Amino acid sequence: MSNYPIQKSEAEWKELLGPERYKILRQKGTEFPHSGKYNLAFDKGTYCCGACGEPLFKSDAKFQSSCGWPSFDESIPGKLEYIQDNSFGMKRTEILCANCGSHLGHVFDDGPTETGQRYCVNSLSVDLKEEY
Repeated sequence: MSNYPIQKSEAEWKELLGPERYKILRQKGTEFPHSGKYNLAFDKGTYCCGACGEPLFKSDAKFQSSCGWPSFDESIPGKLEYIQDNSFGMKRTEILCANCGSHLGHVFDDGPTETGQRYCVNSLSVDLKEEY
């Protein structure tokens, strides 16, 4: 196990998350493009880790990227871990929840805003805590 504040066995994660979320969050899966419930959602609030509930992204950082997954131009500072990912013949940066180590997606340097970042996140890896 890694040194994250939230520690669970893989059996505990599997029971807690169910098969779809477990595949994304713990086995580094990817949902089909344009299939996630947050891809085209722009409600106000905070996007939190789908495994541990840690706040990760504010809704005002979300933008329409047309890439098929929810996209953000910045994260809440200190909430993500960045890992070099050279899988599938690509050079990418994987993003993990710094609180529990769950896979969220990847960040790219091709964002259209002043940050230049595009955090490409699986909908199943986050939950929106809406603000009213």
